Amino acid sequence: MRSILLVGVNRFGSLLAKQFHDQGHQIMAVDKEEERINNILPLVTDAQIGDSTNEAFLRTLGINNYDICIVTIGGDFQSSLETTSLLKELGGRFVISRADRDVQAKFLLRNGADEVINPEKQIAEWAAIRYASEHILDYIKLDDDHAIFEVPIPREWSGKSIGQIDIRKKYGITIMAVKEQGKMNLSVTPDTVLDDKKTMLVLGEQRAIQKCFRM
Repeated sequence: MRSILLVGVNRFGSLLAKQFHDQGHQIMAVDKEEERINNILPLVTDAQIGDSTNEAFLRTLGINNYDICIVTIGGDFQSSLETTSLLKELGGRFVISRADRDVQAKFLLRNGADEVINPEKQIAEWAAIRYASEHILDYIKLDDDHAIFEVPIPREWSGKSIGQIDIRKKYGITIMAVKEQGKMNLSVTPDTVLDDKKTMLVLGEQRAIQKCFRM
């Protein structure tokens, strides 16, 4: 369980709060709009109405007590930037800030953010890759070059073992798990026999995965 300071409970902030709540984390929510705070109360451990650009107000929250500080303020980049900077100055251990554009991300990283998230850009990238090919069932980007893909097991691989396929040697791709009816089997070995009625999670360079599976 982690302690999380969530600054800004707009729609994106509320969705984050729901996910953190379901995972059992402790959440302190902050927003200057009373209605938003009232709406979020069932999902958080505590909540405060206040201006996150006010240093005195932030000090009362004990910023260094939180494992993660997340700034989800949207539509007011000046407030987001000021809040991010203050959180780091006041001892924020790990500050994550929302950006709507690349230039905003650069400013946030220069002014206290440890990481920046751009929800719309990340979802657009995921959707473009996920739905551009019928062979991709899910996708997690790790860096600019590497990713994890969930793909169907090719028919010609059915009945063969991972060792026989040996895509690690040919393409530098690792088969991480085999999935069937929503259940993940992580205990795969070179002797694991593949079945084209299942899917698998593979890790490697995106270009290598696209070449291997003819995407």
